[in-house]
Amino acid sequence: MSDPTTPPARLLQGRWFDGLSSKARPVMVSLQPTPRGPSLVLHPLSQPGAEPVVFAWKDVGWPEAWNEHKPQPRVVVDLRDQGSLEIDAVADWRAALAAAGERPGIAQRMQTRWPVLLGVTVAAAIGLTLFYRYGTPWAATQLTRFVPVGWETSVAENVLRQMDDGTLKPSKLPRERQDQLKARFDALVQQTPKTLHRYPDYRPPLSLEFRAGMGANAFALPGGKIVMTDGIVKAAAEKGLPDDALVGVLAHEIGHVVHRHTTRMVVEQGVLNMGLGLALGDVSGIVSTGASVLTGLAYSRSHEREADCYAIALMRHTALPTAPMGKLLLAIARDEEEEEEKKSKKPKAQEKGSAATTPGQGADTAASAPAPSGSAPAPSSKGQARAELEAHPVWSLLSSHPDTVRRATELEQGHAPHCDKD
Repeated sequence: MSDPTTPPARLLQGRWFDGLSSKARPVMVSLQPTPRGPSLVLHPLSQPGAEPVVFAWKDVGWPEAWNEHKPQPRVVVDLRDQGSLEIDAVADWRAALAAAGERPGIAQRMQTRWPVLLGVTVAAAIGLTLFYRYGTPWAATQLTRFVPVGWETSVAENVLRQMDDGTLKPSKLPRERQDQLKARFDALVQQTPKTLHRYPDYRPPLSLEFRAGMGANAFALPGGKIVMTDGIVKAAAEKGLPDDALVGVLAHEIGHVVHRHTTRMVVEQGVLNMGLGLALGDVSGIVSTGASVLTGLAYSRSHEREADCYAIALMRHTALPTAPMGKLLLAIARDEEEEEEKKSKKPKAQEKGSAATTPGQGADTAASAPAPSGSAPAPSSKGQARAELEAHPVWSLLSSHPDTVRRATELEQGHAPHCDKD
C-alpha cells in the first residue's frame, strides 16, 4: 500500500469492516486512475489526520454488475485480507469507476448487455464450427505421424479376431483364385510411388486376406491389412468385369491404409473431445458426444473421396483403367437398392392380405400362431453385414454415402474435380 499521488476527484461515504472489529469504520472512498486500473483509497473518519489507506487494483475483488437496469441495493467490495467495504450510493460508485478509467470486462458486459451476449455466443459458435471442421482434422493429421505402427497392428488384429468370431467366415474361393488376386495385389503394392503418400516415412506391411459372410465388400484395417470378401469377387465375375475392377477396389483400400484414415479418425475424436472440454467445461461431455457422431459422418465422406483420388492416381501410374472399378461400385449399389426395395414390399403385401381376412379369422390366426419373427422387414444379409461392419473401426468400400453415383462416374472417367491435378 502507498499514498495517493493525486487528490481524489470524488468522495463517497462507505463502511469499512476491517476484520479486526465487528464494528464498521466510517470512511470516505475515492478512486484514483492508474495504468493497471483504478486504485481504491479509504479515508478513515474515526481517526482525524490518519493517512489514507490505498489498495492497488490487483488487491481488490471488484464487484460486477449483474443487471444494468436493476442495480443491487449496495456495493460490497472484497478487500481480501483487509475485510470488506460497503457503499450505498451505487450509481455514484459506478460513475466514479468509469471516471477512474475502469472498463467492464467481457463477462460483465455479457451479463448486463444482451447484444454483447448474443455477439459472443455467435462468435463462439463460429469458432467451434471452424475448429470442428478444419482445426480438428488438421491437428489429427499432424498428430497421427507420432502413432506407432505397432499400435495400429494390434488394433487390426483385435478387430479382425472379433469379426471372425461374428460376421466373417472362412473364404470359399479356390486357392488358385486367391493366389491370382494376391499376385495382382502384390504387383500393385510394389508399383506404389512414395509421392502419393501423405506420410512418406509410413510404410506398413500391406497384406491381402479373403473372407466370406459379408456380401460384396472390401475393407482396410489400420497397419496394412486389407480384407476382400468372396461376394465382391463373385459380383465382378457375374457382371463380366475384368480383374482390373477388383484391383481398383484394392487400390482404394490401400489409399485408406497409407493415409491412415482409421488412426486419424481415432485421433480426431480425441482432439475434438479435448478441445470441447477446454472450451465448454462441464457441458463438454454431452456436446462432444454428439459432435463425435457428426464428425464421424462428415469425415468418413472426405476420407472416401481421398481414397478414391488415391486409387485414381495409383491406377493411372500403373497404366490400369479405373472404369471397371466404377462400374463394379455402381452395380453393387444398385443390386443392394433393388434387394432393399423387394424386402420393403413384402410387409406391405402381408398387411394387405391380413386386412382382407374376416375379424374372426384374424383373431383365430393371432391366437394360434406364434409371434412372427418376420413381421417387420428383415434386413438383407448385405444390409446386416454392412451394419456390423460399420460398428467396427474399419473402412469399407461401400460406405453409406448418398453420392455413390457421382463417385462411380468419377472413377469411370478416371478423374475427379476434388483430386490433385498433378
